[in-house]
Amino acid sequence: MNCTRAIRTVASAPPRGLVLLGDPVAQSMSPAFQNAALAHANLTVRYERRNVPAEHLDEALAACRAHDIAGNVTIPHKEAMAGRAAHLSARARRSGAVNTFWWDGGMLVGHNTDVDGVLATIAALRPAGVRGPVVVLGSGGSAAAVLVALAELGLSEVHLVARSPARAAALGQRIGAAATVHPFASDAPEPMVSAREVLAGASLVINATPTGMQDVQQPVPVAWLGSRTAVFDLVYRREGTAWVHAARARGLPAEDGLRMLIEQGAAAFEAWFDQPAPRAVMWAALGLEMPAPDRVRG
Repeated sequence: MNCTRAIRTVASAPPRGLVLLGDPVAQSMSPAFQNAALAHANLTVRYERRNVPAEHLDEALAACRAHDIAGNVTIPHKEAMAGRAAHLSARARRSGAVNTFWWDGGMLVGHNTDVDGVLATIAALRPAGVRGPVVVLGSGGSAAAVLVALAELGLSEVHLVARSPARAAALGQRIGAAATVHPFASDAPEPMVSAREVLAGASLVINATPTGMQDVQQPVPVAWLGSRTAVFDLVYRREGTAWVHAARARGLPAEDGLRMLIEQGAAAFEAWFDQPAPRAVMWAALGLEMPAPDRVRG
């Protein structure tokens, strides 16, 4: 059972190695910018990725513990990690999802830096603040981090659109977010009316599903969004996601998950090593210039 005490969100000692655990992980850009940051900080640690199916997560964690390897986890392990951690940070506990971990006296510590990435991207898309309803697509570990970020911003008009309304309702209840749930199935002949209505009136729509990660599918048609809606796609691709391209073609402010990726990685770096992350170096490792905090990429 997870310890209920608050933990210090910095490792007591730097790890001997870093790893990304997930399935799939081949597309991840994290090794490129994390290894650049490590080299810049004169740290001999290396960051590697390992494809770990769900049934092999415990085996992978045992190996990490034996060699004092910290790191990140991604789909589909974020919620499973929260259940395995001996100690959770406040954000990890509230979201029920872990994307960053390390070991403290051989005990697994779980943290959630996805929230940092969400907050940074929302600030870029809406530098004057979010004024109006926010719609979150999805009900998994990524959606949990989004809901925590929205709660920290004090946003109360939040709508969850998901294939599993029961799962979405349980997520909102667990986090303590006053979110209205709308069922939605993208392959249905006629999408649920309530989902289309909230999408049309949203100030910000956030995709927290994996749709578009491997192909050009879009979580919802851009035509359903209002003319003043900002789009935030947690999915990222080097060339940008189809959904973000479609939104920008309509003149909507839109970002994929690249800023979130860098910011969550920077926050993780700072948790592992207790020193500022070289963000400009991280962006440069991807062949990009670091954008201003309030400047939308594109």
